[in-house]
Amino acid sequence: MEIGMIGTGNMGRILIEAFLESGAVKEDQLIITNRTLEKALDIQRRYPGVYVAASAEEVVQKATIVFLCVKPLDIHPLLQQLSSFWTKEHCLVSITSPISVQQLEAAVPCHVVRVIPSITNRAFAGSTLITVGQRCSSHYQNYIETLFRQISAPSYINDEITRIASDIASCGPAFFSYLLQRFIEAAAAKTSITKEQATALTSNMIIGLGELLKKNLYTLPTLQEKVCVKGGITGEGIAVLEKEIEGVFERVFDKTHEKFKDDIEKIKKQFGS
Repeated sequence: MEIGMIGTGNMGRILIEAFLESGAVKEDQLIITNRTLEKALDIQRRYPGVYVAASAEEVVQKATIVFLCVKPLDIHPLLQQLSSFWTKEHCLVSITSPISVQQLEAAVPCHVVRVIPSITNRAFAGSTLITVGQRCSSHYQNYIETLFRQISAPSYINDEITRIASDIASCGPAFFSYLLQRFIEAAAAKTSITKEQATALTSNMIIGLGELLKKNLYTLPTLQEKVCVKGGITGEGIAVLEKEIEGVFERVFDKTHEKFKDDIEKIKKQFGS
């Protein structure tokens, strides 16, 4: 089955590389394009069997499943541009969270799925968030789920939790990368450890933490209990975190939801819904 990718920016490229390197998709199955065609050609140089289409129209004409990996406000203009090329046999996969499958189904005649990926999918890990349109056949639903299961742990979500689920699964890596960088910078600023050594130790620590959770050796609460010995040094550090971090993530979620609502209102105007 031919798979098209319109948009080879950060997330589009991550999906392409993950699909190919996991073996989920073969090079000769992929048809890709990008507004700046050089970005797509750069991918082709690494994976010579991938076909680079000259336009989005060519992708839709040649592919059965078409991923739209473009910015939210670019989706509606793109759908209008491609309106005469969609058929009932196509399956459109959008990776943007503010646009619902209902809005997409109202704009195209084909099967529709929304899949919100994560940068962690590049390592064949993390979650992907799936929402299926009412018209989507079980054939396409099963195919998309199987495809993403090879690079992630797919999770079905409804519209009510789209933003918070995305904050955790998709934005979470950036949030916690920032916290880890601040952790490293503080270590280097307060002691004689080099930033390079602090970075190496922190990276190995977070990888080890992931392995503990992956192997179900500990849950997050039990892991904290094991390390945080009563009256010990870790407990003193935890006490600072408990005091200083109060309300931080609540405010983070307030901001992401505020931006999400703003995007939704802009998109409603585009889609007329």
